[in-house]
Formats: sequence, C-alpha cells, structure tokens
Amino acid sequence: MMDFYQRLRDKVRERLPACRPILDHAVDPDWKRRWLLRTAREIAWEEGYVLGPREMKGVLEKLLDDILGLGPLEALMRDEEITEIMVNGPHKVYVERDGILFPAEVSLQEDEIHRIIDRIIGPLGLHVDEASPYVDARLPDGSRVNVILPPLSLLGPVITIRKFRSRPITLKEMTENGCLGSAEADFLSRCVRERKNVVISGGAGTGKTTLLNALSSFIDPRERIITLEDAAELRLQQPHVVPLETRPPNLEGRGEVTLRDLLRNALRMRPDRIIIGEVRGAEALDLLQALNTGHRGSLTTVHANSPLDALSRLETMALTAGVGLPAEAIREQIEQAVDVLVHMERNPAGERSVSDIRCMQRNGFGRGRLVPFRELAARAADGLTVMPKGPGGERTVERR
Repeated sequence: MMDFYQRLRDKVRERLPACRPILDHAVDPDWKRRWLLRTAREIAWEEGYVLGPREMKGVLEKLLDDILGLGPLEALMRDEEITEIMVNGPHKVYVERDGILFPAEVSLQEDEIHRIIDRIIGPLGLHVDEASPYVDARLPDGSRVNVILPPLSLLGPVITIRKFRSRPITLKEMTENGCLGSAEADFLSRCVRERKNVVISGGAGTGKTTLLNALSSFIDPRERIITLEDAAELRLQQPHVVPLETRPPNLEGRGEVTLRDLLRNALRMRPDRIIIGEVRGAEALDLLQALNTGHRGSLTTVHANSPLDALSRLETMALTAGVGLPAEAIREQIEQAVDVLVHMERNPAGERSVSDIRCMQRNGFGRGRLVPFRELAARAADGLTVMPKGPGGERTVERR
C-alpha cells in the first residue's frame, strides 16, 4: 500500500506544474481539492490500480494532506486536544495535551520538514535560509508558527506550532476548569466593564492570551477596539474590532513595522480601547503614555514571574525607548496607568491557573501600592465592594 501511495503521490506531483492554478495561493482551496482528487483518480485508473472504497478514501485523504496541507502534521492539527506541535528535526515530533508533552506517532524526513516549512511561509511571502535562519508565521486558521534552521538549530530544522482554538474558551469555562475562582472571575469581568487597565503576567504557555481573550468578551460591543500583535492570536467577538499586526523587515532589512509603530498609529484611529497581545519592548512607554492620557480600559500581557516582576519589566522596557526619562518618572507613570495585575502559572501537571491578583491602590498624590485581591475580598465581606482607584485617586465604593 505504501509503495502504491508513493507512486501515486509522485505522479500527481509531476502534473502540478502543468496546472498553474494549483500553485497559486490565491485560488480557492476547494477548487484545488476537487482538481487534486480528480487527477488522483485519473492516474489510479490509467495505471490500473485497484483499491476498495475504504482504502481509496484513505489514500486520497493522505494525498490531500501531503499536497495541500502539512503532510503527516495535518492529523495532529485536526486533533482538538492538541494545543502545540513541536518538530525537533527529523524523526522527533512532540505534542502538548492538557499542558503535558508527549512524543507523537509521527516521523518526518528532513526533506519533508523543509516541504512543510515552504508550504507554511510561501503563501505569506516570507523567507528562511541559512542567512536568515528563523521566522515567525501564521497559518490560515490563526495558529502561530516559529521556524528555526541550522546552524542556529543543532537538531536540524525545527518547527513549533501553537494551535489556534476553533472556539475561544470563555471565563465561565475557565472557572469550571478550576483556573480561577468565581469571585475572582466576577471581579475581573467587572474591572473590564468599568474600563480598568488590566495587565496579565506569567511565563510562556501559562494561558495569558487565553485569559485575555476570555476577559475581552466583557467589553461593550458598541466600543471601537484596536488590537496590536506580533502574530495575531486574539479572537475578540465584538463587531467593531480593528486587528493590526507587525511586519518583519524584508530581505534588504527594510519595511519593518514594530508594535511601537502600530501603537502610535492606533492612537490616531479613534480607539475606545487598545489591546496589545504582548508588551515586550519600547512600546511599553507609548502604552503608558496612552493610558495616562484618556485611553482607559486596556488589556495586555507581559512575560514575568510575579506581579511585582511584571511592574519591573514594564519599567525596564519603557527605559529602552531611549527618551531620557528617569526611572522614577516611568515608575510614577506605571503606578498611574496600571489598575489590576493578574498572574498566571502552570504547575508540573500542566494545569494553568490564576495564582495572584493585585490591585493598584493610589493615595491622594497618585502614588500607588499593590494590594492583594484577597484583601479587597475581605473588605467586601465587611459590606463594601472596593474597586481599584482611578488615576486621579478616586475609587468605587458601594454599600451592599
């Protein structure tokens, strides 16, 4: 069966150059699928191959994966339980299920890996080779891809795919899964509705973007939302969303558009809210200035080990903007801009959870300190609901 499949696949590939539309990335994928199935059946008939309906169906599905998809990785892409796929050079493929890594029953030759890489980056006009040996890309379904080649990778070509859920997880589902408590969920949803600035911190793969997506559902659908990302992962459900994505430099090193560039442009687009997928550089200063000049209700994520580390990282990133502001001035801007810090962690069993929530409580001079959510919850138990103070020192206090 394998020999038959390989012969059939090779003969189909021989006919590909004669059909220009099949090589055109803009052509309807359904048309390509129909052409490929028809061509494969014609070749099977011409060569005298005889297979039963079930065997022929399996061969055609595998052929579609190889010619139009990501080959053996397509089956992993269709598995909803798999969240990440990692190809560590030839013959080594791992997947993540429920936060745990497992070896996959898939083996790839090096030439197959290179074909998959070309299929991913070709339609996007991207390029990767020894001179430029790594690249970030995005699949049509929104899944995020990173590729790195030798000599930087000592294993051979490496592909990492973070899959995109077909349906975003909700805050209710996260609560039911034990990611956070119902009181925490109620508090965070109220913070979003009341236009508090929320920063979500945590390590890689702890669920920061997942929580950001879930919290974004509480934004008023009448608001105009501008999202800024390096690789689009956010899936906001509101009708008035304008997603913007950075652009890497071309082969000549020109044409790069950074998050900082996008943020400066977004401020001219009449946003009600600005959401940044992840703050990782000098754009932190521009974000702080925007939040302190009337653009409230922002959501963003940052890599950090704790809420306090998140503030330190924001300060460090803002300093890299090179505008000459002293650290104390930037620290004051952070205390004025950030209302709520949410920290995510993943335990050894792969379970993701909200491990800490801190709120910025400001005095009459605008200086702030981080207060644990548990302390606010204790105040609420005494009959008061206390929300984080706004930039002018005000706070919402309601008698229940």
